[in-house]
Amino acid sequence: MTMVETPPPALPVRDRRAMRALSPMLTRLAEERATGVLVREHGVLHLAEGRVVHAESPLAPGLGVLLTAHGTLAGAAWQRAQAQAAGPPLAAELLLRSGVLPTGALELCHLDALYDAGYFALAPSSTPGRFRYDPGPRLGPLPSVPVVALERETLRRRLLLHRLWPDPAADTAPLIRADPAAGRAPDATVTPRQRAVLDRVDGVRTAADIARDLGRQAFHTLVDVRRLTAAGHIGPAAPASVPAPPHVVTTDPDIALLKRLRDALEAL
Repeated sequence: MTMVETPPPALPVRDRRAMRALSPMLTRLAEERATGVLVREHGVLHLAEGRVVHAESPLAPGLGVLLTAHGTLAGAAWQRAQAQAAGPPLAAELLLRSGVLPTGALELCHLDALYDAGYFALAPSSTPGRFRYDPGPRLGPLPSVPVVALERETLRRRLLLHRLWPDPAADTAPLIRADPAAGRAPDATVTPRQRAVLDRVDGVRTAADIARDLGRQAFHTLVDVRRLTAAGHIGPAAPASVPAPPHVVTTDPDIALLKRLRDALEAL
């Protein structure tokens, strides 16, 4: 009797090509374990041996804001650490060695700030990124993040915001309250977190300004802003000097791209 051995089915292979759409340069730098600084239109990523050790963006509060806003660390202690160190990561390491605050609290705020700024740094850009090889960034005692983990979290956040409200116009523009006569939902539907954001909408502040004022992560503030926009409570202010262009709601090609990103995220 002849026995026929059937080979086992091949294991599924994760398709990472869609992930590379976020930043092909960043993917290449991770693969070559590069050390240096990647400068993009909306933020900066510091890499050490191909891992992200720090991120900065003008659209996100920095580590110092997150540490000092709610009493986790005294503002004077952060200022002293910054005066003795070259940049926030080294200032954080100095605080870690000095035992000024619990290690877990510092590591959590460090990761919160990294993912928050990293989300904006990886936003779609109209200009190419630039990488500067530099021995300055290094793997220190604070946690670093693999590039694939940052990309995965960025995709998750991008998709969440799209589901809440597909028009990103309110993300960066000064925010205004809706006309009370426009038939918006009653204020009773606003949560305490959203109320804190709504109370700071004055026609001048942007979501990033409100995040810094509250000492919260910018992405979490964007979640509240999108929900408030979807409920009709707020909206982006029109430019004062020129007529406001119509807000571009996500088009069919944009939706197709988001579906591909969602599929890539689910495959990871």
